[in-house]
Amino acid sequence: MAEPIKDSVEVALDLDEKEVYAHIAHESAEDIIRIISSLDAARAKLHGEVIYYKDDWDDLIRERIAKGKRHTAFDFYNPALLDIWEGKVKEIKEAKNREKGLYAVIGGVVGATAVASLLTGQPYLIVGLAILPAVLLVRDSTREKLDLIYYELTQFFIDELAELIEKHSLQPERYKFKIFSGDYFGVETKRVGTGLFAVVNAGKSESND
Repeated sequence: MAEPIKDSVEVALDLDEKEVYAHIAHESAEDIIRIISSLDAARAKLHGEVIYYKDDWDDLIRERIAKGKRHTAFDFYNPALLDIWEGKVKEIKEAKNREKGLYAVIGGVVGATAVASLLTGQPYLIVGLAILPAVLLVRDSTREKLDLIYYELTQFFIDELAELIEKHSLQPERYKFKIFSGDYFGVETKRVGTGLFAVVNAGKSESND
């Protein structure tokens, strides 16, 4: 008969104090590298790249926060994470809603000028068509805003991972993660096949080479 699967708390209780911290630090680092890869995948998709990555960063962070609340004494996570995460999610929603709203306004203006042209016989539609390039401006500004948010969140978790690895003497190479952008600080990147992987520079000078 197969042994029942233990959760992290049950495993931790079977260990001595030093092993407890090593075990949970390891588990925390594994959580974080999944979040980093998922966030950067979302950022890459924003740039138009075709990315096949199944993890959802929002769900992963929710799980991370729930785990921290459930057994804080046995978990390592930044208490500020909840506020940072909620703030960034709010910014993302606001940016997307603002984009949709501006598209609606532009569409409404074009539609109104088209109707006015039909009713009056005057070329009001030209005015409506003249504002269509604003669609590109709205799209680009929204993409830039979202890109910055994803970048800041990803960099935050990279910094968290580096601090965790250094504090608990973990092996950085054991926690390499897949990324799709090469502009983060505090990591060393290496291309393996067609993929780009990174390892944090825990205890080293920052680099993104």
